[in-house]
Amino acid sequence: MTTSELPADSGESTTTRLEAFSDGVFAIAITLLVLEIRLPPEAGVEHAGGLARTLLALWPSYAGYAVSFVTVGIMWANHHELIKLMSRVDHGLIVWNLLLLMAISFTPFPTAVMAEHLPHPGWDRNVAVAFYCGSFTLTALFYNLLWRNVSRQRRLIRPHVSDARVNAITRAYAPGTFIYGSATAVAFLSVPAALAIVAGLALFYILPKRGAHS
Repeated sequence: MTTSELPADSGESTTTRLEAFSDGVFAIAITLLVLEIRLPPEAGVEHAGGLARTLLALWPSYAGYAVSFVTVGIMWANHHELIKLMSRVDHGLIVWNLLLLMAISFTPFPTAVMAEHLPHPGWDRNVAVAFYCGSFTLTALFYNLLWRNVSRQRRLIRPHVSDARVNAITRAYAPGTFIYGSATAVAFLSVPAALAIVAGLALFYILPKRGAHS
């Protein structure tokens, strides 16, 4: 019997491996973010205040870490909520989930690139921030495609979950790809505006959505 042929009432067991594997990838990705915060090799402490200045100069790394940590953490929390709505797993869900995890695990790299170029005005800074926002655009796209695979005609949704809740989640996720894409484009014009959009989206998705948990 294949995974997609398992009865719906065994949904709790059929989603366990998917959730466990996903949790592991999220945990690794969110941990790798802090490993990108490193003192430069030439950082010296022989002069008074040298280390303090070096630590303060790492503010772009702190900022990138904070935004990426919150964003990935919110995605993990929402992913956990989605899993609870699923009655079973099929091949399509596995594929979209793998693509989502691929994008999630890639996050530390654009975060490091942005942190390295953020203090230096110039075209490279715009490109670095656009690259950072673009990585979230791809993640949001895969998130939406995963949810649409699950919710299309309620094919993988548990029977007790209301249509209102499914529709509320769809409405909440739909703008993400477009807004992250807009931030990517805006980054070429204004770095602060692009980062404000990303931070605003993190705040939007961390707040409870009306009807999404009813």
